[in-house]
Amino acid sequence: MGSESGRVTRGELSRFSQWLLRRRKPAEEDPGREREALLLSVAAAGLPLAPAAHPTDHRCSCDRIGCPTPARHPLSFAWQSQSTTDRAQVERWARNQPEANFVTATGMVHDVLDVPLEAGTDALTRLLEAGIEVGPVAESGGTGDQARMLFFTATRGTPEDEDEWWPCELDCHPETMDEHPGLRWHCRGSYVLVPPAALPGEHAVTWIRDMEHPLPDPLTLLETLTDACAQYAGTTDHAPAAVAWPLGR
Repeated sequence: MGSESGRVTRGELSRFSQWLLRRRKPAEEDPGREREALLLSVAAAGLPLAPAAHPTDHRCSCDRIGCPTPARHPLSFAWQSQSTTDRAQVERWARNQPEANFVTATGMVHDVLDVPLEAGTDALTRLLEAGIEVGPVAESGGTGDQARMLFFTATRGTPEDEDEWWPCELDCHPETMDEHPGLRWHCRGSYVLVPPAALPGEHAVTWIRDMEHPLPDPLTLLETLTDACAQYAGTTDHAPAAVAWPLGR
């Protein structure tokens, strides 16, 4: 009897091993929960959010025929007043609209320096090698000039000299194209998509550096970004990308 005490039979060992493997197997990630957690991390950092359109059947989920910025614009014309950091509201939106993208309104807490992906990749490498503090960075996928890199920074506030403000349609005006090719500075009255966001053609907006990184002063990044954009413009047939918000809608 004593010799049998504590002995585990082969069958029992097999069942125990299977149970242990099941315990060790990582739980499958829930895309909905992961999406919600990423959105809440943005709101927790103080960046106001509002629901946006999403791709469906190779077009935009909005009802506008021939939408010029499919899945890249807010759902509501009142997106600025609708934008919020309230956790409960963001949770409701995320759960009730599981396919919706989200935008963050810029110019209140943060700005975004928006550059072509190739130029942004080069600039990010140079900034990190130089030991310059870089904040959150996102990649917005697409083809050609739709592929962008978004550098999240602190907002400049409200300067006394209004001429210092650079609007986000910066690269759409001929008088600024030569000096700042390909660069958009999203500040007051603008917005950008925040990860995770789905785009037409199976593209997406994803974090390269997430919200754990503090927002830097935009001026610490500007020289490197404009230099990289100038080099990019000099080696490509650069044409301004579509304006990223629904003017005239």
